[in-house]
Amino acid sequence: MSSLAAGLGAAADDEEVAAVLGGGGWPVVAPPPPQGRDLEPARLRRNTCYIVLAVLLNEEGEVLMMQEAKRECHGRWYLPAGRMEPRETIVEAMRREVQEETGLQCQPLTLLAVEERGPAWIRFVFLARPTGAGPGASQGDLELRGLGGGALKTLQEADAESLQAQWWNRETPSLPLRSRDILPLIELALRYQASPAHPRTLPVELPCAFICQRLLLVCVGSSGNLWVLQGTAGAPGLPLATSGLAPSQLGHRLLGAIQRLLQDSLPHPQVPVRIQGLLGVQHLGKEPGQSDGICFNIMAAVGDKGRWLDEAPPALQSGAFLWRKVEDEALRSRILQRLDEESFVPINS
Repeated sequence: MSSLAAGLGAAADDEEVAAVLGGGGWPVVAPPPPQGRDLEPARLRRNTCYIVLAVLLNEEGEVLMMQEAKRECHGRWYLPAGRMEPRETIVEAMRREVQEETGLQCQPLTLLAVEERGPAWIRFVFLARPTGAGPGASQGDLELRGLGGGALKTLQEADAESLQAQWWNRETPSLPLRSRDILPLIELALRYQASPAHPRTLPVELPCAFICQRLLLVCVGSSGNLWVLQGTAGAPGLPLATSGLAPSQLGHRLLGAIQRLLQDSLPHPQVPVRIQGLLGVQHLGKEPGQSDGICFNIMAAVGDKGRWLDEAPPALQSGAFLWRKVEDEALRSRILQRLDEESFVPINS
């Protein structure tokens, strides 16, 4: 390869790393399927289920709650949440659920967390702000009236989606909750509002047919040089791992695919790797069966506390991968800052 071609290749590789690092997206080219297993495209409501949940806070620190209308939890309270529908983006689904269940329109601020039980059940937790307030709202809500439409749902407007909605100060009255699993999410939202733990991150609208994870694995050597793991099979770039959607594979956690990729590339367990968290999410969902998939962009680091004791990165055990040294100083600094601050969207398995 000529030096010019090598330089152009490095620039393209840096562009992908920079986009993913910044919470953006990059086109997904599916990797070849593992031996003896076909890759099955994601199909919402058939072999996978995406759920959206929103934490909305007003200026008094109260949280927006809705009262369930469903028979199995009738009268109990929960955060606005529900299943995504075909042809929706993740943000569209979140906005729809909030408006159907509370009457308010909202603006997403950031992903707070992704919760998963494998590719068959994935929940996206958002922090959002209301853009409309209804009767009985606090003074802070009244000030929000000029920001958009919607009115807080009342018992007179009860329907199959919910009975009513109200702002809750988390103390009085003591609401009977549908489940206490939302309490840590409310606390996470309050902490983020007080001191953001990661940059604001929202899903990027890019098509993906499969449930996959793109891995940004970095190695910082003892001399300060920084390398990024690259895949060489198929289209060159950051490695991709794909989760199986066959019934026999649906119990596998999403991060299991990343662990298998790491085992294929690095001597295990001699080389410790820590998965840092989520950099971003890619999804489109406009063409059922073709773009129902999701790509999770995940960052990990070799060594203890993100540092490798040797000057050179560890040897790889497969020709399907290589280490590429990051020469661009600005990109290298960005990677190190993100690594040192540990500012990632958490993935809860």
